[in-house]
Amino acid sequence: MADITPLAFRGEGRTVGRIAGLPGELLSEFLGTFVLIALGDGCVAVVVAGLPGSGRTAALTNIWVGGGNWLIITWGWAMAVAFGVWVAGGVSGAHINPAVTLAFAVRRKFPWAKVLPYWFAQLAGAMAGASIVLMLYNSAINQFNLLNHTPRSGGSALATYSIFATFPAGYFHGSIPGPFLDQVVGTAFLLMLIVAVIDARNTAVGSNMAPLIIGFVVAAIGMSFGPNAGYAINPARDFGPRLIAWAAGWGHVALPGSLNIPGLTFSNYWWIPIVGPLAGAVIGVVLYDMFIGDVLHARLRKAEEVEGPIPETRTMADVEQTEQVEGKVPGTRAPHESETGARQAPPGRRVPPN
Repeated sequence: MADITPLAFRGEGRTVGRIAGLPGELLSEFLGTFVLIALGDGCVAVVVAGLPGSGRTAALTNIWVGGGNWLIITWGWAMAVAFGVWVAGGVSGAHINPAVTLAFAVRRKFPWAKVLPYWFAQLAGAMAGASIVLMLYNSAINQFNLLNHTPRSGGSALATYSIFATFPAGYFHGSIPGPFLDQVVGTAFLLMLIVAVIDARNTAVGSNMAPLIIGFVVAAIGMSFGPNAGYAINPARDFGPRLIAWAAGWGHVALPGSLNIPGLTFSNYWWIPIVGPLAGAVIGVVLYDMFIGDVLHARLRKAEEVEGPIPETRTMADVEQTEQVEGKVPGTRAPHESETGARQAPPGRRVPPN
């Protein structure tokens, strides 16, 4: 690719050191989270107000048609995550989720000094993304609320509020443990699978495909656990748009997150999609390391005969190529070997038959 002149010479002179460091990472987290929420909340707006109001569905007030609309939402969020990671991955690693940032600080040596700045950048990006969705779908939202006699200020416009943030299912009857556990478990799966996808010691995908696979992870969580509490699994994803919804007039259904209508009751719900994901993320990364990461580390350490931690990017293939110790650890499957034990030669290298 030809050289691209930086805007306002920001990539030249004195500004190089600034934007190449933490400020650049925060810009990346902001934009990645902005993309995540703009596309994610946008797909919910399509289902709730956009399609019905545009005349492209059978009724102007019908938001749920079997499971079809839920598939739009789950796959829409999957693509939102994938493209958010693709946008920001090369600069900040694309956490775009405070829970991911915390988990990486606990178990992946992410600097603790960067945690709060990342959180604020992610929250700001989430608020900006939600603001774009509100601006683009404001007319559709107003029409939907008018036809359903649920004005924002009345505190019962739950359907259009759901475009922005989450709430628990009615079968929890307003209790805290069920939705809280749902957020812990969902985010634990998210982190467990993210670190599995990016762990080069395991069967990691290529870095260019990791965003798409992480998007699939989010789709799987939404399809498996989503109806319980809307699978926020990301404090910024829920709290940033929640603030925008509150400021835009949705009232107490947004903050503090309270509703009392026949069949659906919850109160002071706002903190559950924050604390639950933060706790679940740490649990998920610890579980992965306990059951998988430590085993991979032990095999590599035995092969290399070294002391201390081994980088997560170090693979058995690296050991074989640099230290010629192939076969030193019986039963160890290198990343280029199949699950059945049939050896496959990596590019440019012949493997003798067993």
